[in-house]
Amino acid sequence: MSESEVWHTAFSAETTAAPDTVWSIFRDVPGWKNWNAGIAHIEIDGPFAAGTWFTMQPPGEAPFRSRLVDVRDNACFVDETRVGDLVVTVAHNIEPVGGGRTRITYAVEAKGPGAAEIGAAVSADFPEVLAALVRLAETKSAP
Repeated sequence: MSESEVWHTAFSAETTAAPDTVWSIFRDVPGWKNWNAGIAHIEIDGPFAAGTWFTMQPPGEAPFRSRLVDVRDNACFVDETRVGDLVVTVAHNIEPVGGGRTRITYAVEAKGPGAAEIGAAVSADFPEVLAALVRLAETKSAP
């Protein structure tokens, strides 16, 4: 595969939870492991803001470091992971869609050697992760 390989995909789910409820879950980085089965351990090195690094360890795998590259309250955060010449970027978007519903979209872009293979592996559990996020958000927003 060529070093200029680019791969991308996106997954979305809708919820009755408000954008600020979803955002509160995203901002609680240590709590991600409670609803994302793909995280055994996670630590953030500072505030939930662009430029802050975090370390995440999937179950049974080595930990890796990622950096928040864009953070917009109640709308979106983007993290970037670099492994050699490979760059994987994941955008987590929150969008009100009317009728009291909110769409959450995880969009992945991988660039570099092995982009398709790594991108597919990174995003394989995103439908389950989004479903768990929606369940938690709706529980938090229930009266």
